[in-house]
Amino acid sequence: MELSFKKTSLSWTPVLLIAPFFLWGTAMVAMKGVIPQTTPLFMAGIRLVPAGFLVLMAAALTKRPQPKTGKAWLWIVLFALIDGAMFQGFLSEGLVRTSAGLGSVMIDSQPLAVAVMSKFLFAEIIGLWGWFGLVVGIGGISLIGIPDHWFYSVVQGNPTLVNLDWHNLADNGEWLMLLASLSMAVGTVMIPFISRHVDPVVATGWHMIIGGIPLFGLSWWYESEQWVNLNWHHWLSLGYATVFGSAIAYGLFFYLASKGNLTSLSALTFLTPVFALLFGNLILAEVLSPLQSVGVCLTLVSIYLINQREKLAEYFSATETSKLKGDRS
Repeated sequence: MELSFKKTSLSWTPVLLIAPFFLWGTAMVAMKGVIPQTTPLFMAGIRLVPAGFLVLMAAALTKRPQPKTGKAWLWIVLFALIDGAMFQGFLSEGLVRTSAGLGSVMIDSQPLAVAVMSKFLFAEIIGLWGWFGLVVGIGGISLIGIPDHWFYSVVQGNPTLVNLDWHNLADNGEWLMLLASLSMAVGTVMIPFISRHVDPVVATGWHMIIGGIPLFGLSWWYESEQWVNLNWHHWLSLGYATVFGSAIAYGLFFYLASKGNLTSLSALTFLTPVFALLFGNLILAEVLSPLQSVGVCLTLVSIYLINQREKLAEYFSATETSKLKGDRS
């Protein structure tokens, strides 16, 4: 698995590249038992503000420079609004209004939006194999997240059994999850612009704090009994989601996003539901259905196709050239 990092000579290991998506997936497993016991906006704020302070502490220890210009702070505030408040707010509200499976499919479809925006903003080459890999990835996470009976109903010619009310997307949560996906996609493509004015790790920490404050404000205004039903086990799960699923995962992701190919990096987001599914099976004894197993395989194939798209194109181009030369001779 390779990513083309143009701004650094470091050789990034697969473990470092996969770490954010592993942490996001396992954080989702940790949060499953907490969601019914708290409120969505409070949970979103908890995932952001403490994590932001941890990221800034790490930045201070590594002597990363703080933002010094008004333009740098403007980018941070915009980043906080879109990727902090909007993404986490839409995500948390959507989680309590939709099924976890369908929600994960919609939220993890954001690599497609990142690929399109990166093509126009940064002239990233996607190519035939890249687009094919994105389609395969969407198909894979669909098989992972969408209920099996929906798939079988469509295959058997009874799509009416799917019973999805498209007229009430906002109430059901699907529309909110789509908005969350788009918010994260926009936040991802903002990173190269932000990193021109401020260190990406520092920007990540500040955007978590600034983005989390309005979520706490909305929680105080609209919600109640945010922590009344939480026990020590719930707080431990929240702590894992905050430290590992937010501070470390987002710090790594946005740092890597500032250094390399956004399409390739974002494609690894397809791994998030795979890790959530696998660890849900190991820790919560959740059973993978045959369709979900196929979805996991398709997801891994899609990541290979996207990250190796240039080599695949060169290989088949060279093969075709050799074949043409052979035919002429």
